[in-house]
Amino acid sequence: MEAFFAWLNGIIWSNALIALCLGAGLWFTVRTRVMQVRGFAEMCRLTVTGQKSDAGVSSFQALAISMAGRMGIGNIAGVATAIAYGGPGAVFWMWVMGFLGASTSYIECTLAQIYKEKDAEGRYRGGPAYYIEKAMGLKWYAVTFAVATVIATGLLLPGVQANAIADSASNVLCGAAGCEAVGGVGALKLWIGLGVAAVLALIIFGGIKRIATFAEIVVPFMALAFILMAVTVMIVNAGKVPAMFADIFSSAFGAHAAFGAIIGQAIAWGVKRGIYANEAGQGTGPHAAAAAEVSHPAKQGYVQAFAIYFDTMLVCTSTAFLLLSTGMYNTFRTVTENGKDTLVAIVSGVPGLQPSEGAQFTQAAVESVLPGWGAGFVALALFFFAFTTIMAYYYMAETNLTYLAGVKKTHPLATLLLRLGIVGMVVFGAYHNAAMAWTLGDIGVGLMAWLNVIAILILQKPALIALRDYERQKKLGLDPTFDPDALGIRNAHFWKKQA
Repeated sequence: MEAFFAWLNGIIWSNALIALCLGAGLWFTVRTRVMQVRGFAEMCRLTVTGQKSDAGVSSFQALAISMAGRMGIGNIAGVATAIAYGGPGAVFWMWVMGFLGASTSYIECTLAQIYKEKDAEGRYRGGPAYYIEKAMGLKWYAVTFAVATVIATGLLLPGVQANAIADSASNVLCGAAGCEAVGGVGALKLWIGLGVAAVLALIIFGGIKRIATFAEIVVPFMALAFILMAVTVMIVNAGKVPAMFADIFSSAFGAHAAFGAIIGQAIAWGVKRGIYANEAGQGTGPHAAAAAEVSHPAKQGYVQAFAIYFDTMLVCTSTAFLLLSTGMYNTFRTVTENGKDTLVAIVSGVPGLQPSEGAQFTQAAVESVLPGWGAGFVALALFFFAFTTIMAYYYMAETNLTYLAGVKKTHPLATLLLRLGIVGMVVFGAYHNAAMAWTLGDIGVGLMAWLNVIAILILQKPALIALRDYERQKKLGLDPTFDPDALGIRNAHFWKKQA
């Protein structure tokens, strides 16, 4: 079974998907006239303004929900995995994906706002399934995305986050003495999974408002604390910083003596983990973006573009600098002999650790500078990163379940099964091995990315029209409002009622 999933993952995450994501980001950067640079000040302003309503959440709360989904183990363990397979050069390609991905995020999140609607309970709902049906007119395509997202965010992805929580916690709690008192490492991870599942159930049974409130408080605090930790470690290792930057740029283009042979892996894993971390183009961010109460769709597009910068340029970069400045990372190249792939170490900063054990690299990095409590700090940070991501995954799965229900209220049994399913997968993921968890997670991300990137490349026009309309009204000194009929945008039923 594991061999089958590994084979399927290889097909989904072929070079074609990597080229598609990079190409889409470059195309949207050109079409939006580099809005992620021109509009940076506006992104920052809109992030802290806006208001919530009975139907929707504030722009900041929507940002917090989407950031909860973006800032998961991809920011800690995923970065370490990218460096393990692609070397320091993978960090550069993560930056490229983050920069280009900001424009991709603008397009998909603005589309989600344009084509959002109210569900049977009066709450804003939206996302790729909604804009695929309304703008493209392909119901079967929309249903396909919705089903894929329910499976991915409700079943496949939560296990990756739970596994990282359990691995990092057991690494701290067991140590050299082992965990015989509780029946071994496996038993401890099972108990951790049950504990995380119980806390998750308390929140997700409270609905979107409780999720938004929790994310609004936890996400900014955990991100800033982690960045501060990275800055502290960088200061302690200031003398190694110039060499670290040299390694990043030289290996990104194949000029480094040790890493030159794996430039293809650097690009592939930098893009792959970049998408996993910031989720630009994956189709997850638009769900939270649609829930925001704004006067113009482009406002939330700007806010969500800023989210990519924050996630990739600050949080992911913090992890990368932790690893590279301390030397606590491993890098491997793949050697094929007799039809079998074998990993051969190029760098062994932490001997014995495998690429799938990414969180432990970060723990080793902080522990090397702050012995005694560094590993515990990373475990705690990873818990909050991963837990809020699982919480956001539930919201995304619920939104697509609502879409599949149509005008009717989602059947209580379907909602209950989804909640029980995601809680169960948290326990399963915490107990199962990391390699399998990552493979399933990658399959989920890849399926959504294929479906969504193709859709937004076809449907980009309304988002570009909204951008020009927003900029025009801003030049006139107005607080932009949105009239889809005046702009020639069809089927934006919610905004037509507001105009």
